Amino acid sequence: MAYAPASRAYYDADSHIMELPSFLKDYADPGLRDELPEVSYAASIVTDEEVAVIVGQGGRHSAQHVAAQIALGDRLIESSKEIQALGAFNSADRSKAVDLLGFRRQLVFATHSVAMPFSASSKLEPRLRYGAARAHNRHMAAFCRDDDRLMGVAVIPLDDPDLAMAELELALEGGLAAAWIPHRPCGDRSPGHVDLDPFWARLAETGTPFLLHVGGAPLQLARAWMNNGRAATKDWLGGGENLRTKDIALLHEGPEAFLTMLVLDGVLERHPSLRGASVELGAGWVPELLRRLDWVVKHWSRNDANLQGWTRTPSEQMTQQLAFTPFVFEEVGNLIDQSNPDLYLFSSDYPHIEGGRNPIGRFEAAMGERSDAMRDKFYAENFLRIFPGAR
Repeated sequence: MAYAPASRAYYDADSHIMELPSFLKDYADPGLRDELPEVSYAASIVTDEEVAVIVGQGGRHSAQHVAAQIALGDRLIESSKEIQALGAFNSADRSKAVDLLGFRRQLVFATHSVAMPFSASSKLEPRLRYGAARAHNRHMAAFCRDDDRLMGVAVIPLDDPDLAMAELELALEGGLAAAWIPHRPCGDRSPGHVDLDPFWARLAETGTPFLLHVGGAPLQLARAWMNNGRAATKDWLGGGENLRTKDIALLHEGPEAFLTMLVLDGVLERHPSLRGASVELGAGWVPELLRRLDWVVKHWSRNDANLQGWTRTPSEQMTQQLAFTPFVFEEVGNLIDQSNPDLYLFSSDYPHIEGGRNPIGRFEAAMGERSDAMRDKFYAENFLRIFPGAR
């Protein structure tokens, strides 16, 4: 029996692979292979010893380990986590995992291999930034190629508009389902800059959504915000490199700023068929963002020619074209009440521990007495609005 009840369709807007050290090098252009870094788990709960054992086994889990994971059955999501999870880095095993999870489709993101393509450093050479993105995208396409349920997500930095367009075309040729964009300024440009309009137009034309995701911008605040004269705060995993209390409290600022620029620069208005989603960045900030942008446009359009002549309000644009994944600890039912039921997506975060041991159970509790129609939107219909080709 699968984890997800057969009585309803479930589409998973967030899952991950756990890349082995050679993930980028194995698929890089030959001339770049020696310059790309190995994937590092230094800021992870995964130990170097765990990774070394798997690499020493030829980049596979042992047959005994795979059998034990499969034997978990519908408890797989409860116990199968991080690099030891079924299908963490092996595509055939991942298909077995999706069988046990019971999801119709599953977006697949990278975990650690995006550090170079998404680096905020202006000193990083474009050939390395985009060479790393290309290696990632080739490997992700290969991982997802043999199972239609696995929807691979490309990584495409927008620092160089021409190179971004080239990588988008290659990602489309490779069959990848979406483009993960870093939620930060695009070099010295807004994401709504006219130089990037062909990129958004191409996404809209091909029905390819853009995605924002945690890890698309630095996780941690500037050091000055953490300097309160007291002992350093540990992150939520007990170390110092992941999200800490202040980081999670302000995690919404990056995606909120990025999407605000897309709206106010008119990208959604100009490209009504463009679709996108904000994933693993929370959703508690969404209802207020819709309200704020509506009154900003209402009042500032008197003086801002860029806001004049619009056919839809920001809240209408965002409801029609965007969606958001709440964390399992957020009250999705209350978010629906404060906005509308068309905005939110179910996600498992498999195999990351952040997704919890029973995400469906926690979301069900948060939905409370709300209708089956609202549940259908959350678990399936909103996903299919963003990814109509997933039907």
